[in-house]
Amino acid sequence: MSKHPLLAGLNPQQIAAITADLGPALVLAGPGSGKTSVLTRRIAWLIQEHHVPHHRIMAVTFTNKAAGEMRSRVEKLLDSKLRGLQIGTFHSTCARFLRRDAQILGYRDNWVIYDSDDSQRLIKAIVADLGFDSKENPPRRINNRISAAKNEMILPEGYQALSRFDERVARVYAAYQHELKISNAMDFGDLLLNMALLLKKSDERRKDYQDRFLAVLVDEFQDTNTVQYQLVKLLSAPQQFVFVVGDEDQAIYRFRGADYRNLLRFRKDYPEPAVVLLEQNYRSTQTILDVASAVINNNRSRTPKNLHTSRGKGEPIALHEAADEQYEADFVLEQVRQLRESTDIAYSDIAVIYRTNAQSRAFEEAFIRARLPHVLLSGFGFYQRREIKDLLAYLRLIYNPDDRVSFERVINTPARGIGKKSLGAFSDWVASEDLALSDALDKLYFDEATPLSTAVKGKILPFVNLLATWTEMAQPGGLGDLFQHIVSQTRYDLHLEKTSQHEDEALDRAQNLSEFYGMLMKADDSGQTLHDFLDERTLYTSADSLEEDDDKVRLSTFHSIKGLEFPAVFITGLEQDNLPHRNAIAEGKEGIEEECRLFYVGITRAEDHLFLSYAMQRRPFGGSSINGTSQFLADLPTHLLDGSPLTLAYLRQARAVAAPTHWEPRHPIFERKPKSIASGNQAIRSQFATFKAPQKPTLRVGSRASHKQFGGGLVIGIDPDGDIVSMSFDEHQLKKVFAEDLTPLDG
Repeated sequence: MSKHPLLAGLNPQQIAAITADLGPALVLAGPGSGKTSVLTRRIAWLIQEHHVPHHRIMAVTFTNKAAGEMRSRVEKLLDSKLRGLQIGTFHSTCARFLRRDAQILGYRDNWVIYDSDDSQRLIKAIVADLGFDSKENPPRRINNRISAAKNEMILPEGYQALSRFDERVARVYAAYQHELKISNAMDFGDLLLNMALLLKKSDERRKDYQDRFLAVLVDEFQDTNTVQYQLVKLLSAPQQFVFVVGDEDQAIYRFRGADYRNLLRFRKDYPEPAVVLLEQNYRSTQTILDVASAVINNNRSRTPKNLHTSRGKGEPIALHEAADEQYEADFVLEQVRQLRESTDIAYSDIAVIYRTNAQSRAFEEAFIRARLPHVLLSGFGFYQRREIKDLLAYLRLIYNPDDRVSFERVINTPARGIGKKSLGAFSDWVASEDLALSDALDKLYFDEATPLSTAVKGKILPFVNLLATWTEMAQPGGLGDLFQHIVSQTRYDLHLEKTSQHEDEALDRAQNLSEFYGMLMKADDSGQTLHDFLDERTLYTSADSLEEDDDKVRLSTFHSIKGLEFPAVFITGLEQDNLPHRNAIAEGKEGIEEECRLFYVGITRAEDHLFLSYAMQRRPFGGSSINGTSQFLADLPTHLLDGSPLTLAYLRQARAVAAPTHWEPRHPIFERKPKSIASGNQAIRSQFATFKAPQKPTLRVGSRASHKQFGGGLVIGIDPDGDIVSMSFDEHQLKKVFAEDLTPLDG
C-alpha cells in the first residue's frame, strides 16, 4: 500500500489518516505535520480508491485562498478538472446552497448579502428609530453582540438580557432581523444560521443534502463555532462519513466565537471515531519542538502529542533579557543583521512576533532608523493607525493652524455635533473671502464680524477656544501635559470605546495611545519642541519609500502569524500582563490557557532559529516600571536555552511554593499596580524606585534586607552586576528591586 502514488513519501500516521475507513475520523494534526497534504490526498483517495463521485464530496476550510489551493492540489493529484467538487469556506458554501433554498425561509429569489458596513448602517438607523442614545448604545458594539448570538444559534426571541444594555440589544436584534427580512437581505451570520435553520425546518431538503454528500471534510476544526459544528453534524448524517482535522493546541480565536472543545464534542457525538495523531513535524528542529511541548503540556483538555522530527536537534533557543523596549528592539535588530551576514536567510525569512499592536512601535522605529525593510502583517503601521493619526492631526493643527487636512480630520473627531451643513457654511465663507484657515479661526476667537449664523458660530467656537488653549501649552517640556489635556477635554477615551467594534479593539487602541504618550514624555525628557517631534514622526512615516519588494522582515501579532512559517522567529514582550495578557489573567484558567496556546503557536512558526525576549522596564503612560517575567517562561527547559537568567529559577520556586493548580490567576512575582494616564510621572516614581548612580549595599543571597516601600524580606538572588536584587518580601511576596533601595538587616 505504501507504494501507492497517493501515499508516496508519507509517514505511517499520514497514511493511516488518508486510508481511514468511511466513517467518522478525527485527525489531530500537530504544527508542521503536513495536514494540508493529508486533506488533499484524502479527497483524492476517496475519489480514486473508494469511488466516491467528486460531486458528492464537500470540503470546508476557513479562507478562500486555502480552498482554492486545496482544489488545485486535488486536481493536480488526479490530473483532472473536478467541476462539481464542493470546496469552500462555510460562508461561501452556505450562500451557494441558500441561493436555491432561501425561499423556504421566506426570502425572495433575489435576496442580497449585507456586509459588515451595511449591517452597521442598518443597526445605527434602528438605534435611532427606537430612541436609544447611540453614545450609550454604540451600534458596533450591538452588532458584535448580535453576531455572537447568531454564532451560538440564538434567535431574537431566545436572547437573554442580563443587563440594561442587553435589554436594548435584544430589542435592536428583533428589529434588525425584521428589517433584514423586509429588505430581503442576510448578513454574514445569517448565511450560517439560516442554513442550519433550513436543514432543521425542512425534512425534505435536509434529506436531499445528506443524500448528496457522501463525505464531509473540515479543516481547522478547532476554529469552528456552535453553528458551524451543527452544520457539519446535519450535513454528515446519517452516514457520518465525516473527516475533521484540527489541533486544540492551536486554538487561538476564542474572541471570534471559536470553541476548541468542538474537538471533544466530536468524540462524544460520533462514537468510536478513528483517531489519528500527526506527530512528525517537517518544519522545526527538535529543540524548538521540545520547548513548544514543555510550554503546552500544562494545558488541560488536550490530547498529549509527542512532537518529533528528522531534522535534527538544532541550535539552542536564545533567551534575552532587555533593559527596556528600545534595548529589546536593538537586540532584535542586531540579531537580524547577524542572521543576514552569517546565513543565507532573507529578510522575508524572519518574523518578529508580539502580543499587541502597540508593541510594534519600538520595532518599526528601530528598523526605520537602520533602514532595514519590514512590513506589518497585523495591521497598519503604528503611525497609520486611526487613533494615532487623530492625535498627530491635533498636534499638527496646534503647530500649524493653516493645516486644512488636520482641521478637517479633527473638527468633528470626537463628534461635537457639527454637521455637514455647518461645516459647509464655514468652508464657503473661508473660500469666498479667500481667508487663510488661521485667519478665519482668529476671527471667530476674537468675535469679529462674519457672515456665519449664530448657530454655526456657536458650534465651531468651542473647538476654536480649545485650540487656542492648546497652542499656548505647546512648549518644550510640556508635550505630555498637552496630550493629557487634548484627550481629557475632547473625551477621546470615550470616543475610542464608542468607535471600536469590540472590547479587545478598544483596549488595543487605548494601549496605542498610551504608547504615544510615552513617546511624548520621552520627547519632554530630551527637551524636544513640538516642531522637532512632528518632524521626527514625519520621517518615520516615510518608510513607504522603501522598495516595494517582498524581501521584508515580517512584524506581526500572534493571531496574524498563524499558518505561516519562518526560518527565524523572534517572540518578544514575554512579560506578565502582556503574555499572558492582563485581560486573560482576569478570566482565569480558560483565558490563561488560550494565552499559552498563543505562545505555542508562535514558537512553532520557527524552523531553525528561535529568539525569546522580555524587557525589564517599559514606559507605559510615560513612566518607567520594572516588569514581571511571563509565567510561561518557568516551563522552558533550561538545558535547551542559550542564556537563562536567574529569573527563571525564581519563577519555578514561586510556582512550586504557591501553585495549587497549573496556572495562577496572577503570578505573584514582580506584581505591578495599575496606573492611569492622569497619574503622571510623580505617581509612577512613587511606586517604583528611580535609577540613580549605584551605591550598592553589602548583600548576599540568604541574607535579610529592608526596602522603604515593601518592608523586610529575604534576598533570593542578585544579578551579576549587583544592581538588581530578587527579594522574597514578608508582606509582598516576590519582587525585583534596585540594590541601592535596600538596607541590610543582618551580616
